Amino acid sequence: MVKKWIIGLALLGLMACNKETSKLSKLPDDGVILAFGDSLTYGTGATAEHDYPALLSALSGREVINEGVPGEISSEGRQRLPQLLDEYQPHLLILIHGGNDILRQINVEETRANLKAMIAEAKQRNIPTVMLGIPKFGLVFLHSAEVYAELAQSEQVPTDLETLPAILSSNDLKSDTVHPNDRGYQKLAENIAALLREQGAL
Repeated sequence: MVKKWIIGLALLGLMACNKETSKLSKLPDDGVILAFGDSLTYGTGATAEHDYPALLSALSGREVINEGVPGEISSEGRQRLPQLLDEYQPHLLILIHGGNDILRQINVEETRANLKAMIAEAKQRNIPTVMLGIPKFGLVFLHSAEVYAELAQSEQVPTDLETLPAILSSNDLKSDTVHPNDRGYQKLAENIAALLREQGAL
């Protein structure tokens, strides 16, 4: 138990340090946000118009494009992202990816390399990235997989390590073992909007 608390405090420390050093520019009123990921972005488990990108659009007053593909692994996302960045030319990328890698027990170094490459693709185009950590799936959701905290620090991107673990630990907020329900997606959108406000994007 003590070890778990230490890990949690370390992750919170990384997140706090990251927030201090990674302020975002304010999004223009007609700004475009690209929500990129897998089923968590697509909205599996939600009713119509209750996926988090649709809810975040209402909360932020900005266009939020939903580019979530259920079942996608990070290597596939890495291949898909560059074309979308060029097509939409968003002002911000929200990256929620890697959950299927965890479920399929793909080597974490592959996941790390793919997520890092996605962040790099956005940086090359001067598009800032916000990332959310995804928990290791098991009997209890305690914290995001360590790779997200490590990338938050090394790549200096604003990162929320707590929201998805908290949502997916609550039966009231999920539709199945790995997807939120409408209330869960609402919480996800609200917390992302709060992070964007804290970082100066809204």
